Amino acid sequence: MLSPTIQTIRLWIWAGIAGALGAASTIGFRWLTQQVEWLATGHTGGLVETAMSLPAWHRALVCAVGGLLAGLVLQWGGRWAAKGPRGDRNLDYIEAARAGRVDLNDRTTFTRTLSALFSIGTGASIGREGPMVQLAAWVSSWLARWVAISPEQRNTIMVCGIASGIGSAYHAPVAGVVFVLELAIGFFARSTVAPVLIASATASSLIYWLIEPTPLYVMSGKAVAPTGLAVALLSGIVFGGIGWVWLGLLDKARDLFSRIGSLPVRLGVGGVLVGLISAAVPQVWGNGYSVVSQVLQGEHLWQWLAVVLAAKVAATALSSGSGAIGGVFTPSLFVGATAGSVLAQIAATWMPVAWVGDPRALAVVGMAAVLAAVTHAPLMAIVMVLEMTDQFQLTVPVMLACGVAHAISTQFGAKPIYGNPIEARH
Repeated sequence: MLSPTIQTIRLWIWAGIAGALGAASTIGFRWLTQQVEWLATGHTGGLVETAMSLPAWHRALVCAVGGLLAGLVLQWGGRWAAKGPRGDRNLDYIEAARAGRVDLNDRTTFTRTLSALFSIGTGASIGREGPMVQLAAWVSSWLARWVAISPEQRNTIMVCGIASGIGSAYHAPVAGVVFVLELAIGFFARSTVAPVLIASATASSLIYWLIEPTPLYVMSGKAVAPTGLAVALLSGIVFGGIGWVWLGLLDKARDLFSRIGSLPVRLGVGGVLVGLISAAVPQVWGNGYSVVSQVLQGEHLWQWLAVVLAAKVAATALSSGSGAIGGVFTPSLFVGATAGSVLAQIAATWMPVAWVGDPRALAVVGMAAVLAAVTHAPLMAIVMVLEMTDQFQLTVPVMLACGVAHAISTQFGAKPIYGNPIEARH
């Protein structure tokens, strides 16, 4: 029988390995999506840049075919998974973490990952980070099942994979830890904190070393915070309302598409509709990273941003509602950033500029506040957005806006995108 000290040290070692595997999963999925993008368009790189280089008809066709293929993979893969030892049961990584389990369905994970590659690589208006984290959690669950440790420690290793996936996907190691503690398991377990810290730090260090040692969103200089904190409070009300409406649209889209029984037809219809939108507004392709980067550089006027925001909201609702495998986490950052910049530019026309601050500042505030509203995880939203943008001078307005936005969203009964961790344990 190993001493408690030896068991703890061994757990930390496995946590570091889980972190490395999480980083490898993130890098591998990113590379695979680029290969699908190249096969579909002949280009690699940012999806928005690729979309803008294609004729309108080509953009529409790529989205339609990609949706159809993604649906076929889900249909055929579901039949294949049903023949496996666990059937077609799909235990999401968040559900597994909250239930203290590590038995993620291998066949279902493979099927959903392959379908996500087709959707994301062909311009679906969803985030690739969700499948990245799912893959990192699945790899870590395999590690947890393989090593000779206690059931509690197995679940810890699996959530280490979640933290490493978040940390490496968003270049935000601390946010990866907070995501696990606030959202995945829903409480601060003393025995979990150290392994999760080690895993997320390991994954992020590898990403910095192998990919790019910078924040995810690089901003030129520091954005000037609004001098009137009332602006942050009022913007929190607006962003909380936006988050509530955003969640409602996503739910409504899922309800509408659920009436289409065939998965290939359902995802194909979603792809066609997104393709038609992208024929006019190519910026709706992908998770929105490049547009958010431009907003944080202060490159666009509010009129253009308002059009792109409306198109992106519609396209993401269609992609997600049709059942395309991918996340709405990053598109929510898009909604917050563009809405924040629009709000700041309009407010600056009738309020003192010093009160409003740099439009980029309200874009950062909007990213965090909308994320807090749709996840009901304000601590994670605050830490993640400040880490991603390296704009820690905005901590106070971000905190105020996130607190208000979270209160607004919960007050109106919005169901968060990851469910409620407290309810999940009862």
